[in-house]
Formats: sequence, C-alpha cells, structure tokens
Amino acid sequence: MPPAHHPTPSAQTRSPSGPLAPALSSSRAVSATFSQSLRALSLDRPRRSLLTATIAAVLLGAWAAWFFGAEVTVYETADTARIEVDRAAHTVDAPVAGRVVTNGLALGREVEAGEVLVELDAELPRRRLAEERARLGTLGPQIEALRRQLAAEEQVQRDARRAGGAAVEEGRAKRGEADLAVAQADDEARRAAKMFDGGAVTELELIRARSEAEKRRAALAAAAHDVDRLAGEERTRESESRSRMESLGRQIAELEGLEATSEAEIHVLDETVAKHVIRAPVRGKVGEVAQLYPGAWVREGEKLGAVVPAGALRAVADFPPPAALGRVRAGQRARLRLDGFPWAQYGTVAATVARVASEARYGRIRVELDVEPDPASRIPLQHGLPGTVEVEVDRATPAHLALRAAGKLLGRGRARGASE
Repeated sequence: MPPAHHPTPSAQTRSPSGPLAPALSSSRAVSATFSQSLRALSLDRPRRSLLTATIAAVLLGAWAAWFFGAEVTVYETADTARIEVDRAAHTVDAPVAGRVVTNGLALGREVEAGEVLVELDAELPRRRLAEERARLGTLGPQIEALRRQLAAEEQVQRDARRAGGAAVEEGRAKRGEADLAVAQADDEARRAAKMFDGGAVTELELIRARSEAEKRRAALAAAAHDVDRLAGEERTRESESRSRMESLGRQIAELEGLEATSEAEIHVLDETVAKHVIRAPVRGKVGEVAQLYPGAWVREGEKLGAVVPAGALRAVADFPPPAALGRVRAGQRARLRLDGFPWAQYGTVAATVARVASEARYGRIRVELDVEPDPASRIPLQHGLPGTVEVEVDRATPAHLALRAAGKLLGRGRARGASE
C-alpha cells in the first residue's frame, strides 16, 4: 500500500496562479477586515453596555422624580359650552296663528324694544272690532235716555207725593172740622130736647136741631171717606210710579250689562288685533330667524326668531355632576376652545368661573364663567358660539393621579360585583 501524500507547507502557502488568483486575494482581504471588526466590537461592547445602563438609570431617575415630585394641572372638561350675553336672549313667538303680511326679521338687524317685526293678517278680528264698537256706540245714548226718563219719573213721584200729601192733610182737616160740627150739632140737639121737655121750644125746632145733627154726621162721614180716598189714590200713584221706575231701572241695568259685555269684547278684540302685530321684546340684535315670507302660515306658539340684547359676554358650560360638584368653584381659572376656531391656529379664550349651580338640571350642572377676551385674538366673540371648557380644578403629582385612578377602578369593580 503506497503511503498517503500530504501537501507540504510550501505548497499550501504558495500563491495560486491562473484565473482564480484575484478572487482568492479579495476574499482573504474581506476575511481579515471582518475579523478586525469583530475584535473591535468585542472590545467596545462593555463600554456601550455601561453607557446604556447609565442613560437608563438617568431616565428612570428623572421619570421617578417627575412621577413622585412634579405637580401637573388637573382639568375638568365640559364638552357642551357656549358663549352667551349676561342677559338672556328673548325668543320671538307667534302669539296667535295667522298668515304673514309683512316680515321685518333679518339676521343681525338692530331693533328697538316695541319695534314691529312681523305682522299677521287680522282682517277678521278688525271687522268684529268695528262692529262691536258700533254696537257700543248705540248703547250709551239709550242708557242716557233711560236715565233721564228715570230722573223725570222720580221728580214726578216727588211732586205727586207732595201734592197727594197736601190733599190728604186738607181732607183730614175738613174731617176734623166736620167732627167738631157734629159734636156741636149733637149738643144743640140735646139742649133742644131738654127745652122741648120744658116747653121752651116747639117740636119743629127740636126736629130742626136733630136734622142738623144728622146732616153734620153725614158731612163727617163724607169727609172721612174723602180722606181714605185721597190716601188710597196716593198709595196707588206711589205704587205705579215705583213700578215704572223699577222697570226703567231694569232696562238701564240690562243695557249697562250689554255695555259692559261689549266693552269686554272690544278689549279682547283689541288684544287679538294687537297680537297679530309681533314686536321686539327688548332692544338688541336679531340672532335667529325662521324662514318667513308674505302669505306663509304660522302656528300659535311657533318660534319666529330671537332677539339678543346687548350685554357683557359670558361662557356657560354643562358639567356632569361628579365632575363639577365639590370640584368646580368660583374663582378657578379656565380656558375655552371654540368650535370652528382651531385652538392651534386661533388659541383659546381665558375665563374665570363665576357661578356654579348646586342642583342638577337634566342631569347636568350649569357653570357660568366670566370671559376675558384678548384684544389681539382673531376670534370674533359673539353670542351663540359653541365650544368646550377646561377648568383648572387641582394640582397633583402623577403618582397621586395614578392612585386616584386606581381607587376609582377598584370602587367600580366592587360596585359591579355587589350589583351582580
């Protein structure tokens, strides 16, 4: 068995020749460079690890200092906020249904209190008003005529009472005279009878005396009858006059009732006609209008627009009760971000909490804020601008905030478990 052939060292290190010589030389150079890089990286790795650990420690320390020591501002946010004037806007409603005749509502128009804004057709109530006024005009003269007639009847009654009283008194006086004459005639008749018994007078004279006494009695009876007749006639006349006056009084009362009813109807019609003319409730600017045109029909109570009175601007926000009660207080600083005016471009509007409601309405707490407009701001502050409000309610460390959030989560979990 022939011995194995091993290349000699000189053969291994000998430079090759032929077409593969350049490629082999480049491969050897790359291998040498890669080996040097590995050796450099192995030497630099401990230094980089130390630098990374140092940076991580510094960052962790800074974060811990910020987390436990720094104070951050805590805000409560209301997503529904708006700019308002400190005097409430007055709506313009249609007090009655009707057809539009004229419309003076225009956005941004300055109006004075009592100025006509919208006029509705009031032809029918105006006609009824004219008829009722004409009717009322006829009642007054009738009442005055009856009153004059009643006054005349009262005067006639007074005169008749005086005349009747005088006649009755005269009759009573005559009856008194007749009574005296009867007494005198009876006395003479008695004396004549005594004298006849004594033979002093004749029978004819006795008969004449007794006849005179009877005549006096008849005259007395006639006088008494006249007194009774006059008294009866006076009572009858008094009753008839009283009946006529009562009738006149009833007629006057009926006409006065019709007059009062007519006046009340006129008052109602006046108000009805006045309601067809819709006027500005206050001085201010028209901030809202409905689409109205001559001939359009509006319903009773329909909102036609709104007038915003002049006044200082304020912000009004609606907060959830847990966020506002006990946390939002008067004097706290706030900032208002308005929709349509990006805060990155236009900035925010500074404000201060002025008043906080103590009771929820529709599930929200009303918060009013005094606006502090910046003269250099490009935001045109005006009534009705919507936006959001952020109120500075507290300053606390991030650790405190994290613990607070954890406590809320635990409380919610326990409440959910108790309800289940």
